[in-house]
Amino acid sequence: MLCARVWRALGPRCRGARLTAWRRAQSHRAAAPGPTRLDLSGIYPPIATPFTAQEDVDYPRLEQNLQKYAQIPFKGLVVQGSNGEYPYLTVEERVEVVRTVRRSLPLDKLVMAGSGCESTRATEQLTEKMAAAGADSVLVVTPCFYKGKMDSRALIQHFTKVADCSPVPVVLYSVPANTGLELPVDAVVQLSQHPNIVGLKDSGGDITRIGLIVHKTKTQDFQVLAGSAGFLMAAYCVGAVGGVCALANVLGRELCDLERLCVSGRWEEARVLQQRLIEPNAAVTRKLGVPALKQAMEWFGFHGGACRSPLQPLMEAESQQLRRDFTSNGWL
Repeated sequence: MLCARVWRALGPRCRGARLTAWRRAQSHRAAAPGPTRLDLSGIYPPIATPFTAQEDVDYPRLEQNLQKYAQIPFKGLVVQGSNGEYPYLTVEERVEVVRTVRRSLPLDKLVMAGSGCESTRATEQLTEKMAAAGADSVLVVTPCFYKGKMDSRALIQHFTKVADCSPVPVVLYSVPANTGLELPVDAVVQLSQHPNIVGLKDSGGDITRIGLIVHKTKTQDFQVLAGSAGFLMAAYCVGAVGGVCALANVLGRELCDLERLCVSGRWEEARVLQQRLIEPNAAVTRKLGVPALKQAMEWFGFHGGACRSPLQPLMEAESQQLRRDFTSNGWL
């Protein structure tokens, strides 16, 4: 848990919430002498949020997706990440989606809930709500609206305050494609020393940067997750422990197979599989985004459906391109 100095600095409410969630989280921690951290290793789909025709959250269809995901050897699910369209949901919706996932998912699957907001205070408050809703850890994205002022000093202060009060372990989230802001390496290294910050999801795709972070945090028991299936094998090569991959919503078993091949050192087989995943992954991420992910989910037997406005469905030409990216690699 928190070091004595930080623990004493917390208010009674933060300490009480931490103890409750910490006891719950023990079932996910490795049995080992001395302090241990939440083991993040494995594959996580950042799940999509299904909506009704009226753009309300479609909880029955969400639960149907969860039943299928429970049959795939994921380490857990990321809920209310970028692919969950979290900027378009109210705070109440974000928390209720997490509560629904935790209620529906087997207890041996981790729930990592996105709790990032633009202000530190709002992030602290939502983090506590996510923990109370059953999250095992929180994924906290870099605040970015005033990106010109979000230097290392500001970001270190932000994440430190959130981690000090969080009842559950914190995972940093750097996604420059969406935020226009990359969490600086020096900030990651300093934050890795915080007892309640256990890892980083890095979606930037810079393998040199990922390798450097792994190297510079190796004495801190700090875990790095690749933020995309397109560079998952490369990330494993430089020391990542898993991946949060949009494509896992569609090809979950295949991503878990790639994880298994990398962990067991079967690199030639891993290379072949990785190459077949690059184009479909790019299609549902940087090329066509969440609407494409939801369309592909429909093709593979999941409920994707429409996005919440102002996101628009794919145009016909885009849908055809998406299908080609899957068929040309043997997935459809």
